[in-house]
Amino acid sequence: MTVTIQLTIIVGYLLLALAIGLVAYRLTDRTAEDFYLASRTVGTIVLLFTTFATLLSAFTFFAGPNVAYYEGPEWILVMGLMDGIIFAILWYVIGYKQWLLGQRYEYVTLGEMLGDRFASKRLRGLVAGVSLLWLFPYVMLQQVGAGTALQALTEGAVPYAVGAGLITAFMILYVVVAGFRGIAWTDTLQGAFMLVTTWIAMIWVLAVVGGPGAASAALEAEAAHHLALGSDHYTPQWMLSTAIVIGFGVAMFPQVNQRFFAAGSRTVLKRSFALWPILCVLLFVPSFMLGAWARGLDVAIPEGENVLPVILAEFTPVWFAALVIAGAMAAMMSSSDSMLLSGSSYFTRDLYRPFVEASLSDRREDLLARVGVVVFATASFLASLVNPATLFELGDAAFSGFAQLALPVMIALYWRKTTRTGITAGILVSQLFYLSSLFLAVVPSTYMGWTAGLVGMGVGLVVTVGVSLVTTPAADERRAIYFDGLGAD
Repeated sequence: MTVTIQLTIIVGYLLLALAIGLVAYRLTDRTAEDFYLASRTVGTIVLLFTTFATLLSAFTFFAGPNVAYYEGPEWILVMGLMDGIIFAILWYVIGYKQWLLGQRYEYVTLGEMLGDRFASKRLRGLVAGVSLLWLFPYVMLQQVGAGTALQALTEGAVPYAVGAGLITAFMILYVVVAGFRGIAWTDTLQGAFMLVTTWIAMIWVLAVVGGPGAASAALEAEAAHHLALGSDHYTPQWMLSTAIVIGFGVAMFPQVNQRFFAAGSRTVLKRSFALWPILCVLLFVPSFMLGAWARGLDVAIPEGENVLPVILAEFTPVWFAALVIAGAMAAMMSSSDSMLLSGSSYFTRDLYRPFVEASLSDRREDLLARVGVVVFATASFLASLVNPATLFELGDAAFSGFAQLALPVMIALYWRKTTRTGITAGILVSQLFYLSSLFLAVVPSTYMGWTAGLVGMGVGLVVTVGVSLVTTPAADERRAIYFDGLGAD
């Protein structure tokens, strides 16, 4: 009976999201721009919450509380405070200029924007290829998170593969039907829903255990070092490296980066990034503190399982725990569907169109994009069944991989002397450096406490600037389009 209640609530919530997608489908034009960007008409609340919900992934709901459980709640400073502020700044520095360029030249992807400036379909393909490479493990992260969450919540009645398969089937169906407009609408619902239920969950657990004082006292008795700032894990170098890499990586995530093009006006864009740090703190404080307090509440966390579903099952009613997990799964779906939509646009517009069929019609591109969603989601699901890494490892690899793109892109946006050879070399070298740190023992993963992801960003910066200084711009580069007549303020 308990499992039936849990599954009814979870499936019911997902069906509600799908119903909203069906309504959006009826309002969606059969054009690529409307499918990918809702015709650039998104307002402040929807832009803010669709970006918010797009990032409410398994990394947030499960990896974050897990880190807080094992290492302490300083994770709030990394993700909730530093990262919120860093990304808000980048939303202005990178996002606002991208919006101005998108309004003038109708760009849909980052690769289009760079390829047009540097007159290079190879650079366009490189950016798309790198983005799809790192998008794959992050989509996997959502499927792994959904599978482990359902397995833990139902105490094994729903196996890992079934949970991962459920979220995959729903996100395929949803993206193919809804497009950006439907995704943005449900993101707004899911972002607000998770914000409210996470706070209710924390208050509920604290009420059961005797309040925050009792929870903190129990944590001090079990792991006193969790209440002290800093540890062998939370070194200044690690915290700064992680916050910077995640902030810059988020700005390059395709599903986030494309939202820079979708705002209906500059006022919409500016209001959204001004409110961003507040939303981050409001979400991450309750979810990460629940993870930290669980350490002292005598909650047994089976090896390989996530803290949040276990503590909810222990201290809240079955229906409420299922509701929170349903919301978390819907948030994971909102991350995955946005990733799949953006990934399909990178494939069709930056790989298929330039290298296979230049005269691709809007109708044919629309169909190809939907087929690409099915193929990409299915492949990542199959990969998630083969000994997946931990949620933190998957998320950290993806954030750091995307972060390698950020500084070459920023330099190109603001430095006229950037050359095609310079930006291409900067992207390639930093990517190869970071990939080597993951897979080759001869390349360290840390440098005096600083992570390879951050060091790789520095490498990309130096190479982009250095090579640009010693190379001549190609004759067909459009050096003025990022600067002349944009009206930025």
